[in-house]
Amino acid sequence: MRRLLSAYLLPLILHACTGADWCYQTQASCESHCKGPDRWSEVNAECGKTRQSPINIVTKKTKLDERLTPLKFTGYQELFDSSVKNNGHSVQVSIPIKATVSGGNLEETYKAVQFHLHWGVSGGPGSEHTIDGEQYPMELHIVHMKQRYSSLEDALKDPSGVAVLGFFYEESSISNRKYDIFTHALRSVQNTNENTTLRKISLNQLILPEVNMTNYYRYDGSLTTPDCTEVVVWTVFENPIPLKSEQLLAFSALKFNDGKAMVGTFRPVQPRNGRVVYRSSGAVVVASAVLLLASIFTAFGLSHLN
Repeated sequence: MRRLLSAYLLPLILHACTGADWCYQTQASCESHCKGPDRWSEVNAECGKTRQSPINIVTKKTKLDERLTPLKFTGYQELFDSSVKNNGHSVQVSIPIKATVSGGNLEETYKAVQFHLHWGVSGGPGSEHTIDGEQYPMELHIVHMKQRYSSLEDALKDPSGVAVLGFFYEESSISNRKYDIFTHALRSVQNTNENTTLRKISLNQLILPEVNMTNYYRYDGSLTTPDCTEVVVWTVFENPIPLKSEQLLAFSALKFNDGKAMVGTFRPVQPRNGRVVYRSSGAVVVASAVLLLASIFTAFGLSHLN
């Protein structure tokens, strides 16, 4: 009788642990009825393909590409008012102005659509991309689509229709005052579908002057949430943006659509599958400078010994 009962209950238990919606690993459980990152391919088959993001960028395996010149930005300095929303998976801000990026071997001009972030637990590791295995506390994604498209849906049909700029964050002992208006707005969007107005903010305000915009990596990948569409030209910048621990913690106060604390909002790194990651000439200048200094100190040490 016990065997028969187990045989009957097992399929019901397995069925109860499945669900059509996707979620992050911090949400995934039998009670949540959602599928964590290791099961996203069940939500959309695209998530199981071979050009997925994010990835671990191994710097010594990157390839110099002289065509990765400084990017050209327009409208990034313009102040705008916009809506910031808790969409149940992250916090997202739409970009209502014409802000574009071009150059740097991008095949066309791309216009900014929205930006959102990915973070860890209480300021811990939470970036999506990693550098030589190092995971930063948080990562900003500024999403662009080719300027000639009128909707993101159209851009997602183009193999290179979307360009995302990725920026890391690091913990700092000093508060980044330019982020005060943003972190203050988070208090009004702690629950799913809540939104508030973010006033007088610019894209440059988020990233400058901390980020050296000439030092970056480039590779072809995908969206990092389902549908995981493989249409993204990724540009990941080397230099992180500093935020104080209290500013990083503000993001962990948000809640998922299931009411749980919105933490660990990152997809684990995916196999590179033979893709080449290119580095800009700016990154090479920094690397060369480090090697030059090392050579000078080595030479000085040898001469001192003699």
